[in-house]
Amino acid sequence: MGAETLDRAVRDEPEHLLLQARDVQFDWSDLPMHWVDGDPFTTHVFNVMHILLPAGEDWFVETFKEALPLIDDEALRADVAGFIGQEAMHSSAHSGVLVHLKAKGLDPTPYTDQMNWVFTTLLGPRPFTAGRRENYLVERLALIAAIEHVTAFLGDWVLNARALDSAGVHPTMLDLLRWHGSEEVEHRSVAYDVLRYFDKRESRRLRTQLVATPALVYLWIRGTRFLMANDPELAHLAPHRRRPHVTDFRAAGRRGVLPTTTDLVRRMSRYFRRDYHPSQEGSTSQAVAYLASSPAARAAVR
Repeated sequence: MGAETLDRAVRDEPEHLLLQARDVQFDWSDLPMHWVDGDPFTTHVFNVMHILLPAGEDWFVETFKEALPLIDDEALRADVAGFIGQEAMHSSAHSGVLVHLKAKGLDPTPYTDQMNWVFTTLLGPRPFTAGRRENYLVERLALIAAIEHVTAFLGDWVLNARALDSAGVHPTMLDLLRWHGSEEVEHRSVAYDVLRYFDKRESRRLRTQLVATPALVYLWIRGTRFLMANDPELAHLAPHRRRPHVTDFRAAGRRGVLPTTTDLVRRMSRYFRRDYHPSQEGSTSQAVAYLASSPAARAAVR
C-alpha cells in the first residue's frame, strides 16, 4: 500500500463501522526461526505476542462475554460482539505460530502455562456476591481498556513502520502483524466505551493503567528473555550473549524495526490526558484499507 493511498485513507475517516471477525489463513511452512533477517532479538521481541496474547485475548473474550448481558445500549452491544469475534480470531492466529515454534525446537509451554495461570486463575471470575462480582468485573474491564490503549498505538505503529518492509521480515509474519494491528486500530474505542458505560470515574481508569502498563512491560521483557534463552539456534552462544539488553532495544528503535523508547513513553502517557479518547490513536480508514488487501484475509476467501 503506497504512501498516497495511506494519506488518502487517513483523510477519509468513516463515522462508524460494524465490527466483524475476518477469516484469515497463514502458511508458516517456510517461516525461519529468525524471521527478521539476521536479527534474533527483534524476532523474539515480536514473538512474545504469540506466547503472551492467546491467553490474554481469551481473557478479553471471556470478560466481555460476562459484561455483555449487562449492557442495554444496542450499538455498544454490537461493538462488543464484534470485538469478541476479532479477539478470538487473534488468539487463534497467534496460537498457530506456537505450533511452528515447537516444531522448530523452541517449546513455549513453560511460558504459556504461566500466562494461562495469570489470565485464568489470577484474573479470572471469582465467586463473589452480586455487588462485589460486578465491581470486580468493572475492574477487569478497566484493565482491558488500559491494555487496549497500548495495542491500539502499537497497531498504528506497525502499520506505519516502513523500516519493516526493507528489514528482511518474512512477508507472512509481517502480514500477521499488520492484520492484527489493523483490527486493533479498528476496534480501539470499544473497551474504553464499555468501561465508560459502567464507570465514568477517572480515578479507576487512571489507576488501572498504572497497573496494566508496567505489568505488560514486565511480561514482555520476561517473554523476550525466555525466547532468547530457549532458542535452539542460539544454543552455541554463551548465556550472556543470549541475554537481551536495553541497548539491543534502543538499536532496533534507531533502525525503525521496533518503536523507540521515547515514542513508547509519549504514546503511553496520552492515556492520562483529561481529553483522552482512543480515536486519537491511528486511522480507521488506514486500518480498513490494509485489511482489504491483507494476503491472509484474501487467501481465506478463495
